[in-house]
Amino acid sequence: MKVLFLVRHAQSSWDDAMLSDRDRPLTDKGKRDAVKMGKRLAERDVVVDMILSSPAKRALATAGAIARKLDFKRKNIVQDERLYAGEVDELLQVIQALDDKQSRVMLAGHNPALSELVRRLSGKSTNMPTCAVAELRFDMKSWSKIGKSKLEKLVLKYS
Repeated sequence: MKVLFLVRHAQSSWDDAMLSDRDRPLTDKGKRDAVKMGKRLAERDVVVDMILSSPAKRALATAGAIARKLDFKRKNIVQDERLYAGEVDELLQVIQALDDKQSRVMLAGHNPALSELVRRLSGKSTNMPTCAVAELRFDMKSWSKIGKSKLEKLVLKYS
């Protein structure tokens, strides 16, 4: 069984027009929502083997807040540039290249790519709001088959 958690970053601030898109921080609400989502996942006994994040400040902060609640060391979060502005095909390449020793992987990134990825993998159209988590379960042994075989279960969680 392979379990993929797709996390859209929490609400980010547009207050400082001088900041680059990559450097936009979370709002106070975004910080609270990320902690709340991490707590909800922890209460469900979610365990992840790996967390990959976009290098954007808001995605890393969301991944970090969730990681803390899941007892996953923040220093072990892997940044992947392809999750920042990646298209769906790039995201699929990231997933398909994962080490098969990892069974439960979390990706923290951005819309519209994450919503489109959920649609492509599940056949269900959805728009992931900020700090939403999609849990996708696949009955297979290799990540390389993701996107080529049937999804077993989709669960959407909203903060």
